[in-house]
Amino acid sequence: MQSVQIVEVAPRDGLQNEAVTLATAEKAELVGLLAGSGVRRIEVTSFVNPARVPQLADAEELCGLLPRGEVSWIGLVLNERGLDRAIRAGLDEVNVVVVATDTFSQRNQGVSTDDAIAAWTRIAARARAAGLRTTVTVAASFGCPFEGEVAPERVADVLARCVQAQPDEVALADTIGVGVPAGVRALADVAADVAPGLPLRWHFHNTRNTGYANAMTAVERGAAALDASAGGIGGCPFAPAATGNIATEDLLYLLDRSAVRTGVSATALGPATDLLASTLGKPVPGLFAKAGPFPPSGGNG
Repeated sequence: MQSVQIVEVAPRDGLQNEAVTLATAEKAELVGLLAGSGVRRIEVTSFVNPARVPQLADAEELCGLLPRGEVSWIGLVLNERGLDRAIRAGLDEVNVVVVATDTFSQRNQGVSTDDAIAAWTRIAARARAAGLRTTVTVAASFGCPFEGEVAPERVADVLARCVQAQPDEVALADTIGVGVPAGVRALADVAADVAPGLPLRWHFHNTRNTGYANAMTAVERGAAALDASAGGIGGCPFAPAATGNIATEDLLYLLDRSAVRTGVSATALGPATDLLASTLGKPVPGLFAKAGPFPPSGGNG
C-alpha cells in the first residue's frame, strides 16, 4: 500500500490569511486537536516580522505551550533572525521559503530570489548545526501573480542552487493555485533531475479547484509529503486572490479511497474544523465536514 506523509499547515499558512486573529490559547487548542488526529508534522507558526503578519505575532508564546514528543513542530523562517527565534523556541524543523520570481520575492520577503537563496544557504548550515531538520520550499513554482508563467527551467535553476545547501527535504509550492496535473508532472521531472534522492514535498492551493487533482498527480509521481490545511483555510496575504489551501480532511478522504496510507483520520479532524469554524466565525471551505465519510464509519489509518 502506497503511503504519503501529511504536513498540517493550518496553524501557519491557514491562519495567516484570516481576518480574525485567534488568541494564543485558541491556537494551542487547535494544534492539540490536530495532533490528536494523528498528524505527526505540523507547521505551527512563522517567525517573521509581526507587523507584516500580525496573526502570528505570538509565535514564541504559542511554542511555549506545545506538547512535545510525538509531533515534529515546524516553523517557517525567512532570514537568520527568524532562525534565531525558532531555535530559542525549541522547534524541531524549519521551512525556508525561496520564491521563484524576483517580483514576488520582493513583495513577500523584501529581497531578490538570489538574496533569498543566499539567506537559505546560511540558514541551512546554522539550522543543521543546531540539530534542526530543514526544508527549502520553492514558492510560486507554478506561476507568479506579478510575472505570470514560471518556466520549469526557472524552477530547475532555483532548486538546483538551493539543494547545494543540503536540505533534508525540498518542497514545490503552487502558492497562488494556478497549477494543473501536467505542471506537476513537469516539476516532478525537474526535481528528479536536480534533486535526486531528496524527499519531495508539495504545497497546493485550491484557488481554481485543481488542488486535489494536483495532489493525486504528485502522489502518483512518488511524493514523500503533502501540505494541507484543516478546513481548507488560508492563503498568502501577499499574493492577490490566493485563496485557501487544500483541506486536510478532503485530501485524506481522497487518499484513503485511493488506497494511499497516511496514518491520519479524516473523521478525527472534525473537532479541529469545528473549532476553526467557531473561532473564525464562518464555515470552513472544506467539504468533508459537511458530507461525512463513505462508507459512513470509514476512516484513514
